Amino acid sequence: MDVMKKVPVREQEPAVRAKNFEEVCLGYNEEEAVAEAGRCLGCKNAQCMKGCPVSINIPAFIAEVKERNFEAAYQIISQSSALPAVCGRVCPQESQCEGKCIRGIKGEAVAIGKLERFVADWARENGIAPKKADEMNKRKVAVIGSGPAGLTCAGDLAKLGYDVTIFEALHEAGGVLIYGIPEFRLPKQKVVAKEVENVKSLGVKIETNVVIGKSTTIDELMDEEGFEAVFIGSGAGLPRFMGIPGEQANGVFSANEFLTRNNLMKAFREEYDTPIMKGKKVAVVGGGNVAMDAARTALRLGAEVHIVYRRSEEELPARVEEVHHAKEEGVIFDLLTNPTEILVDENGWVKGMKLVKMELGEPDASGRRSPVEIEGSEYEIELDTVIMSLGTSPNPLISSTTEGLEINRRKCIVADDAGATSKPGVFAGGDAVTGAATVILAMGAGKAAAQGIHEYLSNK
Repeated sequence: MDVMKKVPVREQEPAVRAKNFEEVCLGYNEEEAVAEAGRCLGCKNAQCMKGCPVSINIPAFIAEVKERNFEAAYQIISQSSALPAVCGRVCPQESQCEGKCIRGIKGEAVAIGKLERFVADWARENGIAPKKADEMNKRKVAVIGSGPAGLTCAGDLAKLGYDVTIFEALHEAGGVLIYGIPEFRLPKQKVVAKEVENVKSLGVKIETNVVIGKSTTIDELMDEEGFEAVFIGSGAGLPRFMGIPGEQANGVFSANEFLTRNNLMKAFREEYDTPIMKGKKVAVVGGGNVAMDAARTALRLGAEVHIVYRRSEEELPARVEEVHHAKEEGVIFDLLTNPTEILVDENGWVKGMKLVKMELGEPDASGRRSPVEIEGSEYEIELDTVIMSLGTSPNPLISSTTEGLEINRRKCIVADDAGATSKPGVFAGGDAVTGAATVILAMGAGKAAAQGIHEYLSNK
């Protein structure tokens, strides 16, 4: 075996997977995982850990995999992460742990994410659960939202002995893991539901169909229900649009709606009564991971799919792996292109789109080169569906119904590094604070807030 190269990961063939919703990546088996673990240098000053937002002891768990001590490897990971089977699948490891791997300087980085996935899947298949707290302290903490930030915060607090209840607005727990990320990237029952069960096994209670700001408020939870602290991990579910003519037409979706209907409401299954337009020619506007998810979902529903993005491939914010998979499956990339109008027929339905070609100018505040319109480059394409994937903002319902909670101009809750907000006892983290970001960054915020809450209550 060439130690400079990763052990290849088995995947469904592109032509096959483009027609189904089964998981694309098949992961490592035991022999492959042990072989890949053998590539780890076991660095004493492990740079990979510095790239992990939840500080998993990566060399320690990989050392256990190398020795086939898979249960020990799982317990090491679960000390730091409530969602290892999720992270192993959807984390941008290439820019985090694997991006700092010393092995990657002269060869390919160790496949840390695939090893984490293997360990978590092995634990699930063998009935291994994370360890509970030795003793509960009966102090009540409320967590709003059961996405990655909320689940992580709740799990960490439960391990510290707190009596934690998660309040979830939807009918199923998991947040963006359930409604946002497609089945072919993140299986719902096999992976997400089991990770949620693991958090519940720590003693965490989950109440669904509770909309904070409507069903009850944060002030009521603290003043009337006896919760001494609250963590807001409600995410960012309010979609953004371009403001161009034709956006109100039938056949225009936000990526949020399109993915929620397919993922949570199972619109892709014939036996489910969830109406969704299965377009024949679809444009997805945007270049992030959510855009790739929407495009690859529309493709599986039988459409010809175009990604419309105003910068070049080098600036695509989506993971390299997601772009690669989308291309393999047949998604068409219309790069350096920007919509100016959605064309609408006499019945109010999408019939096409006006576009303009772009070129890259000087870098903007984010460091990416700004796209500039090329004069006289306008053209039109025929379409029947447009999916807008331009990012999301936090829903203002919670902040508008909570006394003394400071928000910024982007309608995000203001919180410090420990998650503390302007309201005593109320903490926040994840997309509700930063705006739309990654699963692992939300988990890191949930972890920091759990420690912040513990310190706050210890001193109270």
